[in-house]
This record gives sequence, C-alpha cells and structure tokens, in this order.
Amino acid sequence: MSFMASIAKWLAITSFALLYGCASVNKAPAQADAAAKAFQPKADVAQVYVYRNETLGAALSMPVSVNGKLMGSTGPNSYFKFDLPPGKHRITSQGDGSVLDIDTEAGKLYFVWQEVKMGMMSGGSKLQLVDADKGRKGVSECSLIQANP
Repeated sequence: MSFMASIAKWLAITSFALLYGCASVNKAPAQADAAAKAFQPKADVAQVYVYRNETLGAALSMPVSVNGKLMGSTGPNSYFKFDLPPGKHRITSQGDGSVLDIDTEAGKLYFVWQEVKMGMMSGGSKLQLVDADKGRKGVSECSLIQANP
C-alpha cells in the first residue's frame, strides 16, 4: 500500500469515528434540561454543574466522581448537575489534571468545565472550576444527561 493510500485510509477511519463513534450518554427529558438551566440555587446545599461543551474525544465517555463516588459520565456537548453538602470535596475524572478540590457553600452554584485532553494512547480530561458567566454559557451549549443518584 502506498504512503498516500495509507493516509487516505487513516483519514477515512478517523472521519468515520468522529461522525459515528460518539459516546453514548443517557439524555434527560427536555423539561429537566430547561429546569436545570434556570440556575436556581438551593438554600441548604451547593449545586455543581459539570459540563463538556466540545466534541473533541467524541467517542469517549468521561466518568466524574466526587469523594470517590461515581456521579456520572459525560459525552460530547453534555452536562449533569448534583447537590453537595457544604464543605471540602474532591472531584476526579480520568487523565492528568483531572483532580479538582473545591470548598462548597450552601446556596451557591459551582461550574466545572471538563476539558478533554487527547493523549498518545487514550483520552483524559482536565477539570477546571470556572466563573458563573463562563459556566452558564458552557452549560447552555450542552444537553442535560442523567447523573447517578
């Protein structure tokens, strides 16, 4: 096989994977998505939104855990949210830079951007706490998925 034919084959496989190899995520009903995007805080808990507003690594589902408990897995252009009691928490995912320690307060909203990072052998993510404006914009670009209870 010639060099050009090898490149063409590689491009065709990569294009197919990007178009059809998207990670499967369980979308929430549209009504739940709209309610979550109202960004209404709860007085007794902190609410954390984890979002992934990009298609890089579309074939990868990225798990997110809090204090060692799996909360859910994101796919491209998706988000989920969960409540946490006030205090210190560790949010983790896969890859380097995928540990985020936060200290939450009741009645506040927190936004965590899960940026996908592609490595030589596998993908990972970098978790970043972002301000409310950037977080709301990012979440608005995504669809709500079902998180673990």
